[in-house]
Amino acid sequence: MLTIDPIHPDFGARVTGIDLTAELHSEARAALVDAIDTYSLLHLPGQDMSDEAQLALTELLGEPEPNHVVFGKSGKVVYFGTIGNVINADAKRDESDPLTRNQKGNNLWHSDSSFRLVPSYVSILHAYEVPGEGGETEYASQRAAYERLDTSRRAEIDDLQVLHDYVFSRTQVAPVDFNHAASLPPIPHRLVRTNPNNGLKNYYVGSHARSIVGWHGIESRRLIDELNAGATRPEDVYSHRWSPGDTVIYDNRCMLHRGAGYDADRWRRYMRQTRVQGQGPTLDE
Repeated sequence: MLTIDPIHPDFGARVTGIDLTAELHSEARAALVDAIDTYSLLHLPGQDMSDEAQLALTELLGEPEPNHVVFGKSGKVVYFGTIGNVINADAKRDESDPLTRNQKGNNLWHSDSSFRLVPSYVSILHAYEVPGEGGETEYASQRAAYERLDTSRRAEIDDLQVLHDYVFSRTQVAPVDFNHAASLPPIPHRLVRTNPNNGLKNYYVGSHARSIVGWHGIESRRLIDELNAGATRPEDVYSHRWSPGDTVIYDNRCMLHRGAGYDADRWRRYMRQTRVQGQGPTLDE
């Protein structure tokens, strides 16, 4: 039986009483989906995870999403991404390694795969090795931020569309492979999305949000920057300090997150991520 303890006033819960590596019945799946809809972020500690169990959990929640980096560069479909600097039991990448630099794009506030025509539903992230200092992941709710807007501001943005562009965001920190860039053209999304199960609304921006469709560039950036800042005020952020065995499931439809950074010269970090793709383009919602 699930035990759910809220961890932040706006979102998030620590969930115990479930073994994610076991075969989960339909009632357990329904309870997880309901908790995702309600809390947007679930922290499930002490999970003895494996890639096989994580993929099974991903498939339980929906259609696994191919890793966009591998697919963009090679055309191959794989469902896992590795976050961190571990190569093997004896070796790791340091701060000067190009892959370490590339992962610093994760230190920008973003929603996973918001640059895809069908963006992610949830991400599942499991920690195997974590730094002794740093390496936290910070989370913020665009649902709670939408609720903080006054009614006139909500009315102004409710019917807008926003272009999300991976190359726009990631070239701020590192070059993007040409094949990868070509696979991810800018995609229009609803600026305001509605959870289909509970009717709650949120806006949908983050670092991949480039411009408002039909607006002048300066006014676009002013609005997007304002919305991002409104969602990520320090008092509204939950910082998750990872422990080995932690599994975190977060709702990309309404959450922003970013890595807090760590010293790759000093520490090892090894985490595995899968994603469940959404039901369809947001413009069809």
